[in-house]
Amino acid sequence: MTEDKIDIKSLNFTELQKLLEEMGEKKFRAKQLYEWIHKRLVLSFDEMTNLSKDMRKKLDESCTIEGARIIKKQVSSDGTAKFLMRLSDGNTVESVLMKYKHGNSVCISTQVGCRMGCRFCASTVGGLIRSLKTSEMLDQIYEIQRTTGERVSNIILMGIGEPLDNYDNVVKFIRMISDENGLNISQRNITLSTCGLVDRLKKLVDEKLTITIAISLHAPNDELRREMMPIANRYSIHEIIDACRYYVDMTGRRITFEYSMVEGKNDSRECAMQLVELVRGLNCHINLIPLNPVEGRMGQRSKGADIQNFKLLLEKNHTNVTIRREMGRDIDAACGQLRNKERGGNDDESICKD
Repeated sequence: MTEDKIDIKSLNFTELQKLLEEMGEKKFRAKQLYEWIHKRLVLSFDEMTNLSKDMRKKLDESCTIEGARIIKKQVSSDGTAKFLMRLSDGNTVESVLMKYKHGNSVCISTQVGCRMGCRFCASTVGGLIRSLKTSEMLDQIYEIQRTTGERVSNIILMGIGEPLDNYDNVVKFIRMISDENGLNISQRNITLSTCGLVDRLKKLVDEKLTITIAISLHAPNDELRREMMPIANRYSIHEIIDACRYYVDMTGRRITFEYSMVEGKNDSRECAMQLVELVRGLNCHINLIPLNPVEGRMGQRSKGADIQNFKLLLEKNHTNVTIRREMGRDIDAACGQLRNKERGGNDDESICKD
């Protein structure tokens, strides 16, 4: 992408109005232009037939609508599809399309790589390269809609990267994808997963968005969580729980905790009871995730019977819990796996969050 051109897809409606006024165009043109980019999902200014040729020429000379483009697709026997997308600078990210009776859900990436360093995750292999622009997050949705011809109704920010480590662009993405002038996807159909950057989590609550928050918890105490997730050295587990209580109190919405089941690590009766006590009195839901192991990363998946027993203990102690439905296991459906292959990394499965 030409460095001196404006990334027009990252401009919200107000910013687009301002740009067109500066170009000497009428303000009402912003609605037409915004709809072409964010509703009709066109890839060039030439396709915008209700704009004058002179205006299209000026836009083409000063702006770009480049973003993410699909370069590889894998389809599972259960209908799950994984897409490898190339960005304008040559970096790649992954997105996953999951089809349910209630509609199509897409899990998107928010960064190229990740610096959170979770011991069991493939996304963090190689560290963080950069955060995604708003346009690059939008285009993961747009590309899948263009390719499938089907509407996306639910969005999950659980792919490569830590969303709150790319705070401003992620919040802008949420506001733009739910803009009535664009795809108008309800914020209530958007879930953001975070490993628990407490200060930014509280700031996110104050944005007054109506999205769902999911916390990558994976351990019921600080000692174990520090072993599994380096971010636990920065924020204690009780600081995270306090932030979650703030979210529930301010929004009235239930919060989700993701808990990857690692054999012999966090799947004991003791861990289950510690988890019960940790979330007692909090309006929450525990999502148990059978781990898909990654070569060179932490641990193996807990045995099926141990996962069921863990779930039963939580249920007996009045804690809402489910075991995550596994999708796309016969393809590279785990976060970071397909990208690692493209970069020459390992071929093994990693944790896949949905």
